[in-house]
Amino acid sequence: MKRVEIGLLGFGTVGQGVFELLERQREILIKRTGLDLRVKRILVRDLNKKRPLPKELFTTNFEEILNDPEISVICELIGGLEPARTYLLRAIESGKQVVTANKAVLAEAGEEIFRLAKEKGVYLGFEASVGGGIPVIKTLKEALVGNRIESILGIINGTTNYILTRMLESNLSFERALEEAKERGYAEADPSLDLKGFDSAHKLAILASLAFGSYVSSEKIYVEGIDEIDLMDLKFSRDFGYIVKLVASARRTKRGIELMVFPALIPENHILTSVRLNYNAVYIKGDFVGDILLYGLGAGKEPTASAVVSDLVSAGEYLIHKRAPLLSYPQSTSHQLKILPISESLFRYYFRFTAVDRPGVLSKISGILGKYDISIASVVQIGRQIRKGAVPIVMLTHETQEKKVVDALNEIDKLDVVRAKTKRLRILT
Repeated sequence: MKRVEIGLLGFGTVGQGVFELLERQREILIKRTGLDLRVKRILVRDLNKKRPLPKELFTTNFEEILNDPEISVICELIGGLEPARTYLLRAIESGKQVVTANKAVLAEAGEEIFRLAKEKGVYLGFEASVGGGIPVIKTLKEALVGNRIESILGIINGTTNYILTRMLESNLSFERALEEAKERGYAEADPSLDLKGFDSAHKLAILASLAFGSYVSSEKIYVEGIDEIDLMDLKFSRDFGYIVKLVASARRTKRGIELMVFPALIPENHILTSVRLNYNAVYIKGDFVGDILLYGLGAGKEPTASAVVSDLVSAGEYLIHKRAPLLSYPQSTSHQLKILPISESLFRYYFRFTAVDRPGVLSKISGILGKYDISIASVVQIGRQIRKGAVPIVMLTHETQEKKVVDALNEIDKLDVVRAKTKRLRILT
């Protein structure tokens, strides 16, 4: 049995979960791994806060953890960019093994963190940064090491998935579904990172970096959230046989790599439409393995702690056996990947126009679409008014280029018969 001393940075929900798991499952972990993982010190902001642990376990001074020769692994669970970035870089520089659950710091400062970890030859574990308890990072790094990854399609934000599920299944407005998510603890007090898609983009940057072997910044990802989704569009989409989900997509094409986060219409018979409430799923396609699906709780105390402890075990094994972890770090930088702008992407589309109820309106709209070579697959003009004198016209298109859609809708929205900005959603086929 080998003892591994850990310095824990942060003692919030996940930090407490990690400490509890290590204590409760100690005998199991020793039996399975031969490692006795012990938290020696915990970094917190307030020493006076009441906690059910001895006060001497805690410190407000990072230097006490960094300079302790007995602590060989530092586990960062603070979140955010700073001071997490500084702590991680200093820990790596000092030769400590490092584990983090921080998606934001890896998405925004991952290139320098990965590079330094590689230079120093230390273990960097980040399983919990994407998908909570779903083992998607190790699947990409280890289980699929022999595959060329063709695409990743995921529902990787539990907050937005919960909101969209509750809106559709219980006929709730966006505002009411968001309020309910906050009441249940599935949404932060300020949920803007989730709702606007940036949380999913941070996670997709990490997955894409591993899948394509080159560090991808979240700034390279096209991002569109669900903050403008209307219950009406969820219902109309279902009438056409689709369910709306916020998806994160990374895909190889003949022209380059597509990286995007957006609300999409998914066919009802697709396996991702069964992912409800605060669950996550990641659908991966490899050239040899084919299609695989990873599914589970994407956040929360216990699932995330499970992923963190998995990395702590790997860090301990690396310390003892010096076995280099497979594909731990992207090997180059994203400028070597040709990342396509969203304007070049091809999709089918859902449109909802808000137009006056009079003859000739549909022909005006379809005429402009035809001008931009956008072919209509189906159209429904709804009889009921949604605002004074206006009715919804819902269309599905055949595949076309994003740039053509943007140009066409800009022209359509200027028509005197159109009363509101057109709602547009992409369709995954």
